Amino acid sequence: NKRFSRIDMSKVAYERDGLEDNTFLAAGFDETHYSFKAHQDLIVTKGKGFTKEKNKKKKGAYRGGAIDFTTRSIKFDD
Repeated sequence: NKRFSRIDMSKVAYERDGLEDNTFLAAGFDETHYSFKAHQDLIVTKGKGFTKEKNKKKKGAYRGGAIDFTTRSIKFDD
C-alpha cells in the first residue's frame, strides 16, 4: 500500500540542505526549552482534540524552561 500524495517526492528539489526535515526536533530545540513539553503532549494528538489541547496549553501558566529569542528563520535568495 502506497500512501496517496499529489506530490512526487522524487521530483522535489530543496534549495538548501536541512530543509527536508520540517519537524520540531529538527529545529534544534533541547529538552529544557519552553516549548518542548508542549510538543511532547501535542505530537500524539490529532483532529478536533488537537485544538482543545492547544487551547488548554495556551491558558496554562508558565512552568519553567528556557525561553530564547533566537531567530531560526531562513532567508531565501530571489
